[in-house]
Amino acid sequence: MTDPTHAFSRRRLLTGAMAATTTALALGLTGCGDSGESKAAASIPSTGTDDGATITMWSRAPLEKQATNAVKAYNASHKNQVKLSLLPNDDVEGKVGAAVQTDSLPDILAGDVVRIPYWAQQGIFTDLTKNIDGLADKADLQTGHIKAGTVDGKEYTLPFVTDISVMVWNKDLYKEAGLNPEKGPTTIAEFLAHATAVAKLGKKDVAGSYLAGQSGGALVFTLLSSVWASGQKAISDDGTKSLLDNAAAKSVYEAYATLAKLSNGLGAGSKEETGATWTAPFQNGKVGVMPYPATSVSALFKTSKFEIGVTPIPGVSGGSSTFLGGDAIGISKDCKKPAQAWNFLAWLMTQKAQQSVFADNNDTASNLKVLESGYTMADPRTQIANKTVRTGQPPIATNFNEAFNASGSPWQLLIQDAVWGDASKVAKDNTAITTALAG
Repeated sequence: MTDPTHAFSRRRLLTGAMAATTTALALGLTGCGDSGESKAAASIPSTGTDDGATITMWSRAPLEKQATNAVKAYNASHKNQVKLSLLPNDDVEGKVGAAVQTDSLPDILAGDVVRIPYWAQQGIFTDLTKNIDGLADKADLQTGHIKAGTVDGKEYTLPFVTDISVMVWNKDLYKEAGLNPEKGPTTIAEFLAHATAVAKLGKKDVAGSYLAGQSGGALVFTLLSSVWASGQKAISDDGTKSLLDNAAAKSVYEAYATLAKLSNGLGAGSKEETGATWTAPFQNGKVGVMPYPATSVSALFKTSKFEIGVTPIPGVSGGSSTFLGGDAIGISKDCKKPAQAWNFLAWLMTQKAQQSVFADNNDTASNLKVLESGYTMADPRTQIANKTVRTGQPPIATNFNEAFNASGSPWQLLIQDAVWGDASKVAKDNTAITTALAG
């Protein structure tokens, strides 16, 4: 589906753009101009240039809070001014694909980290290797979003917004079920036992756990962490082979399949959940324990009517990991002011900016030192979540969307089979994921 090279004809570019208008999966990114190669960031000063230029930037609407905070802080302290446009999540692929064809991408482009490998391979970003490697704080940055935008040793992106997955539990329901309300699960077996205990309360509309069975994105965000925590890989290093039929993955599926067969084991609607409301059941006090977005649970700390526990997502026999989600950010191939655009990116990577833009707003910083010491006034549960970043990772694959996120993706079908259907089909479903990853 995706050619591994960067060089494509303008005719194929136009064909790709037409496809982008009819489906979000056909992005239309099939090249980056006449040369077919990514533009290098020649002679950009190490800290960029701040001379009063106007810089355009696109970000996804779901990250409005973080993007707005970053732009406001930068604009208030610099001569340059960033003009931010927020794109509806469902419009990003088509909007970017169309802009590629007319060489009208913004100066700065942020996007879902799982889509960044495809964008970087297709050459829509400027090569920032020299500048990124020269950052004073590079060693302190989480590397997942940098790796996602690295192609053939060239680095195109930096972390923008880091979102992580954690395990959460309802302490009130734990007490009712005779569980220790201060201790969340540290293994998959404990997760299953805790969820089972809550299910057996037999309370109306209350379930042991919940799963977004029809949302590929929510499923990878929650389930892959347990595979990584178990010391196993989900995808091959080159992003072309699925490894989700390994023993650790099967143990995770089996735990959820056991709950699916148990009365009140998984919340009603889990099998059909498309992701639109998958965080609501826990938020409403109807779920005992489940993997959850850290940003969503932190918003509940002061408003929830029940006590919430937070712990890292465990592996089969222990360990922990997290899905490094969120967005990465880079300078587009069409940028006319790369030195000024870099000034924004270089500033955003500093400890001072990471503290004021993210930590002080109770969002997850991408700087590890800030994560360790910049949340002294934050809720202790936020501090627990932050510690998972060191062991977290994003899945990196050029055709990730087609294999995992797309409606009816082979990954989505694998979970339907493994949890609610015929688990013997997991190997076949895993092969289908590999086929999609290979393109």
